[in-house]
Amino acid sequence: MERFKSHNHLGTKGYTVKFRPWMVIHVEFFSSKSEAMKREKYLKTGIGREFIKNLISNL
Repeated sequence: MERFKSHNHLGTKGYTVKFRPWMVIHVEFFSSKSEAMKREKYLKTGIGREFIKNLISNL
């Protein structure tokens, strides 16, 4: 939650500032940090980005 707050309110420069306000559109829960990191890495691939684009277009 702190990172999300930082993206929307606290940061004054950087990549995320240009795309404010950030909104939560999808949440996933994992039993370990390594599983969460694996999923994040996948979402940053081409296939993962397509998943995100489809998620956004269905809103």
